[in-house]
Amino acid sequence: MQKGLRAALSEETESEWQPQVRGQERQQASTSSGMMVEVTAYFGFTCLGSSGAGRIRTITTPISPTYAKQILELQEARATDEDLHPIVTEAITESYFTEWGTRADGLRADFTHVHSIDFQF
Repeated sequence: MQKGLRAALSEETESEWQPQVRGQERQQASTSSGMMVEVTAYFGFTCLGSSGAGRIRTITTPISPTYAKQILELQEARATDEDLHPIVTEAITESYFTEWGTRADGLRADFTHVHSIDFQF
């Protein structure tokens, strides 16, 4: 087989295959596995007994399929990063700060001055 034809076939196969794989990963993230989120931003807190003192943090944490689904749907609707902030804040609060509701009852985390948000699944 000629090198040009082989390269063209390979490129065409990848262009068809990659969207299918990404689609399957997105479906799995929104129904069963969830996904990881990494955020670098200024985090502040509201909680009974909390000082509320905020600071810049980089947080990497898993988020539940429920939040993953909402985030993926917003992304498909072409939401901006700013549009994602409220749902990402809820997801991070649940998984990272309250450890799925096992501590810091009533804690609310807010973030501003976002440097980056990255989703991995």
